[in-house]
Amino acid sequence: MLNRTLVALTELFPESVPALAPAGEGALEPPPRETGVLVTDFAKHGHHLDVLCRPDQVVAVARIMDGEGYFLEAISGVDWLDQQQFEVIYDYNRLGGEHCRVMVRALVDRNQPVVPSVSGVFAAADWHERETFDFYGVHFQDHPNLIRILLPEDADFHPLRKDFRP
Repeated sequence: MLNRTLVALTELFPESVPALAPAGEGALEPPPRETGVLVTDFAKHGHHLDVLCRPDQVVAVARIMDGEGYFLEAISGVDWLDQQQFEVIYDYNRLGGEHCRVMVRALVDRNQPVVPSVSGVFAAADWHERETFDFYGVHFQDHPNLIRILLPEDADFHPLRKDFRP
C-alpha cells in the first residue's frame, strides 16, 4: 500500500523525486523542499509519508488519499510566527490491510491564511476545519459552514496564535 500511495502522490509532484528521510540517531535532516513526498521512518515520525504541498493542491491530495482508501484523522495547525506562516496539517490513515499513515502539510501566509476546504472530499473535515479556524484563524475557502465550533460565536481572537494575549 505504501508504494501504491507513493506512486499516486508522486504523479501530483512530477518535479519532485520521492526522497527517503535519513534514519537513525543524529542523522541529518533532509534538505528543504518546496513541495513533494518524503518517505519517513514510522517509528521515529509516526507516519510513513510526509507530503508538502501548496495550498491549491490540498484538494487534489485529498482526492488521491480518498481514492487510495484512506480516511481523514485530523486537521491541525502550527503558527510559525518568525516565518509569518501557518502550517495546516492533514493526517490521513489507512487501517485495512497494510497500515499506512500520511501527513500532508501546506504553508500559508499568516496575513492571509486561506486554504481550500477538503470537506467536499471528506465530510469529516467539516469539524476539523472549523476547529482550526477557531484556534488559528485559518479560513477554509468554500467550507459549507465555517463558523465557530468551540469558542463563543462573538469571539474576536484565535487563542493558539503565538501572538495571542488574553
